[in-house]
Amino acid sequence: MKFITKPSRYPYSATLERLSKAITDGGNTIFATIDQAAAAKSAGLSLRPTALIIFGNPKGGTPLMDAFPLVALDLPLKLLVWEEGDNVSVGYVMMSEIAARYGVAGMDERIAAMDRAVDTLINMVA
Repeated sequence: MKFITKPSRYPYSATLERLSKAITDGGNTIFATIDQAAAAKSAGLSLRPTALIIFGNPKGGTPLMDAFPLVALDLPLKLLVWEEGDNVSVGYVMMSEIAARYGVAGMDERIAAMDRAVDTLINMVA
């Protein structure tokens, strides 16, 4: 599966805040934001600032999951934000990649719209 990574032009916390606001302003739901660095710390381990934002819009994803149940293994969509030194990056998998993985057919317009939406979100910080 092809992963996309783009640098953020904002610090880590600002990147998370801007992405979260853009997600909800766009009519999507943030189902969870997992602070993976905090989870590591609770286990006595160290991890660079890292968070996973799990988000989506049931109007977009539900028809895909209904027609192709295994797509639910990769939905809702996810954005990974991490800091490495002075750099902050955002990583994600395009919906078109997820759809190809599960052999989704006949939903090209829906998938393209989801890809455009994610691209718009990322471009707000990249």
